[in-house]
Amino acid sequence: MTQASAQSSGYLADGRIRWTEWLPWVAALGGFFLLPEYLALGSRILIFILFALSLDLILGYAGIITLGHSAFFGLGAYTAGILSAKLGIHDNFLQLAAAAGAAALLGAITGAIILRTRALTLLMLTLAITAILLEVANKMTTLTGGADGLSGVVVAPILGLFKFDIFGKTAFLYCLAVLFIGWFFVRRLIYSPFGAMLTGIRENTARMHAVGAPVYRRLVLVYTISATMAGVAGALLTQVNQFVGLNVLGLEPSGDLLVMLILGGVGRLYGAFVGPVVYLIAQDYLAKQYPEYWYLGIGLLLIFVVLFARGGILGILDKWLPFSKPRSSAKASAR
Repeated sequence: MTQASAQSSGYLADGRIRWTEWLPWVAALGGFFLLPEYLALGSRILIFILFALSLDLILGYAGIITLGHSAFFGLGAYTAGILSAKLGIHDNFLQLAAAAGAAALLGAITGAIILRTRALTLLMLTLAITAILLEVANKMTTLTGGADGLSGVVVAPILGLFKFDIFGKTAFLYCLAVLFIGWFFVRRLIYSPFGAMLTGIRENTARMHAVGAPVYRRLVLVYTISATMAGVAGALLTQVNQFVGLNVLGLEPSGDLLVMLILGGVGRLYGAFVGPVVYLIAQDYLAKQYPEYWYLGIGLLLIFVVLFARGGILGILDKWLPFSKPRSSAKASAR
């Protein structure tokens, strides 16, 4: 693995949190106080940032290409919904844990099978898994509500104190806290030898096999971790909306998520923060102004980024803002 590749994984970079990495959290708290009318949209953005982080972990760092990541997102959403609406379990943390466990189990089982394949075969298998889950959810109407969706979801007050209010204040802070935990975990993971190994596998799998690295086991493990995070994101969406629809298992969430990552910057950690913010705010604005043609605006934005910012929006920031680069990269350039 080259030094540049290791630096991109974060392992050779200074692992300490830089002051610029606190800016997203300051912005989120600022939005909570300054934009109270947009807290519902803000909660959705935070959920999709967590969802994007889970995809970036396997796509940006391990090089696993998938279009079926919504399988874990949807399974987590339905797990939380069924526990509440059908079994009467309203504890939010228990719902999150159950969603994480269900998604992790699916990720481990399917990952052990599909990660023995590569390229187009892998891509098609991820789509097939999502399609199967979508059909199961559509047919099991007694549990999932089928095409009508699953309503009647109730979430107990957070820690027994903070109820989900119609203004979205509790939901926003709750999603922000869960996202922070997810971000901290992913950051520690990629700034570690495990993260460096993932980048090595992405860059040159044959070489990693040659040095005796357990490539297959590492890929299955990171795929399972990613699935777990996606399941938690799905459960959060259910708890915030108090409803689950079949759309959480469709191709659209996976496609939208991929677009978000491309916009922000794949394999850059904070691309998962920038992409969903830009995409969902643009979607909200364009859908209000041009309800029939808002996808055209998103498409033009994506084309612009692909043509002129190959590293995504963060690539532009790296070019114009020197302090956005890791310390180790700056030292390497000085040498």
